Amino acid sequence: MKVHEHQGKEILRQFGVATPRGEVAFSVDEAVAGAEKLGGNIWVVKAQIHAGGRGKGGGVKLARSLDEVRSISNEILGMTLVTHQTGPSGQEVQRLYIEEGCDIARELYIGVLLDRAVSQIVIMASTEGGMDIEKVAAETPELIHKVWVDPAIGLGDWQCRQLAFALGLKEKTQLRSTVKFLKGLYAAYIEYDCSLAEINPLVVTGAGDVIALDAKMNFDDNALYRHKDVVAMRDLAEEDPSEVEAGEHGLSFIKLDGNVGCMVNGAGLAMATMDTIKLFGGEPANFLDVGGGATTEKVCAAFKIITADPAVKAIFVNIFGGIMKCDTIANGVVAAVGEVGLQVPLVVRLEGTNVELGKQILAESGLDIIPADTMADGAKAAVAAASRS
Repeated sequence: MKVHEHQGKEILRQFGVATPRGEVAFSVDEAVAGAEKLGGNIWVVKAQIHAGGRGKGGGVKLARSLDEVRSISNEILGMTLVTHQTGPSGQEVQRLYIEEGCDIARELYIGVLLDRAVSQIVIMASTEGGMDIEKVAAETPELIHKVWVDPAIGLGDWQCRQLAFALGLKEKTQLRSTVKFLKGLYAAYIEYDCSLAEINPLVVTGAGDVIALDAKMNFDDNALYRHKDVVAMRDLAEEDPSEVEAGEHGLSFIKLDGNVGCMVNGAGLAMATMDTIKLFGGEPANFLDVGGGATTEKVCAAFKIITADPAVKAIFVNIFGGIMKCDTIANGVVAAVGEVGLQVPLVVRLEGTNVELGKQILAESGLDIIPADTMADGAKAAVAAASRS
């Protein structure tokens, strides 16, 4: 789960992480009122969407008067902001964050995430703040500095100083500020079960203070039951409607850009299915794992979500029945087609528990189904059918 910048900063402030003051706004009038409340003579008007690269897309602008705050807010609010993370369709801006100006001397980067290779949290730091960290990693990896945190010990002050020195922060004020900042950021990451906490840019002010000018926080969905306050921050308008609907039915679903819809049981088999579709020249339209214990109703909901996507030109149902029985899948498919109809070719491959019963249900349904004996045969048939549609 993701939250907006202003929400991430609200969490970080609880742990002593320094951020500029700001006010969230859902209208132009609220934006102007927020600037007045903050005071001063310079403000930053920031679009709030769940994507990076907002500044490059025109979603972050400086205002030097209240009239400029009003003009810029009117320009950004309601715009479709396109960045490298939104895709070509962009994302509509429905809220703004009005932030006080900041005396920026340097821009740095800090990121906290789990290094699954060593089962430890890694803190990454770079002098190249304000840039795409992926580009820095690809072109100048030597500019990314890392420390790994032993979970039995936690983040040590010496590790914070190690990163501070790597960033050129050697003065006493800067060192103290950096240690406090990193300890707070790490504590927030642990306490809130984050999957990512990224500050880009982290700025050093003219006075030597270290401040989070931006904040990106993602949370482990499996731990959200412990964080009702984070769940309350969820902005469904920033999420794909089909993914939201799938979540309501307990389905693991991610929309993709292809035209072959996939319904599979098991994440590993789902990944293999998508790879096989690509092997035969096709593009999957989604990742969809109905899980091991899905009911007929759950399968029916999954089928409806797939068929609601106009980009889907063929559907490949690939089931290896273990806990999930093939007859349950078959009954769900028949029920769903009965409700929504079948407008595109449907390829079904069943194997495992109750496979013969599942095949019998589909054969007696009268549906125009393309059967497949193997995953390769099914993927090949689905790709061919999608290319003809």
